[in-house]
Amino acid sequence: MRYGAVFPTVEIGKDPGAIRAWTQAVVDMGFGRIVTYDHVVGAVHANREPKLWGPYTEQDEFHEPIVLFSYLAALTTDVELVTGVVILPQRQAVLLAKQAADLDLLCGGRLILGVGTGWNYVEYESLGMEYRNRARRMEEQVAVMRELWTNQVVDFDGKYHRVDRAGVAPLPGRSIPVWFGGSAEASVRRAARMGDGYIFGNTGSRVDAANDILREELTAQGRSWDDFPRDAVVHLQRGEAELGPELAAWKTTKPQWASLSTMANRMFQGMNPVNRVDDQISMLERSLAFVKSI
Repeated sequence: MRYGAVFPTVEIGKDPGAIRAWTQAVVDMGFGRIVTYDHVVGAVHANREPKLWGPYTEQDEFHEPIVLFSYLAALTTDVELVTGVVILPQRQAVLLAKQAADLDLLCGGRLILGVGTGWNYVEYESLGMEYRNRARRMEEQVAVMRELWTNQVVDFDGKYHRVDRAGVAPLPGRSIPVWFGGSAEASVRRAARMGDGYIFGNTGSRVDAANDILREELTAQGRSWDDFPRDAVVHLQRGEAELGPELAAWKTTKPQWASLSTMANRMFQGMNPVNRVDDQISMLERSLAFVKSI
């Protein structure tokens, strides 16, 4: 199993030097990938109907993944750059296909485009995109992006997209791997049907159940479990006593990846943010040694 590092976007701040220092430390520690989260806008949670249940608000700072990875691409040579995940249905598919193609070219084919549907309907509204049909649109978005990455001229006529004999040259030289994220049954089955890999947002019993669904659906689709890559995010500030058994269970499924997050995600109680980049690096060092020992 290989290890990724989750970019601590909420805590790391605005200093390019801090971002550069964190990235160099990740490379020096031997991590194989950098995973970054995505929110274009944050929203005030109070006095909304329906309620916003997600962990991030207008106060949380998020670097935009494609722009961030353009910077990190120039700082690195081998590490994979993984969106974990970009909220695809709130974006224009053709524009993202163009951005991803260019980024993949410039980083030497190291981009993994993780995609998901997200939870923040205010964000969708702010970007002028429909929230209720996001899952159905995402499937067609993936289809049209793959056409654009592999064909100089595309003639695509779908329910939500029309590309009339056009293309996004220069092409990336490959169909960029598209991984899906989450743990809901629908997203797991979608990944087995049309994904190149899957990113679980956590470890634990919910992921164990999703793993079973993934295996079942891969078999139904005639795909190989052993050849289908999986990554689980390990929220490090939950503590070794809780994480140890979960990681041991995750490793028994023979996954390809575990990505370590030092972010103080507010979905978990008792977690305090670590804002200094040196502390983020130190936490990664200690935690990498811990997860390797299990």
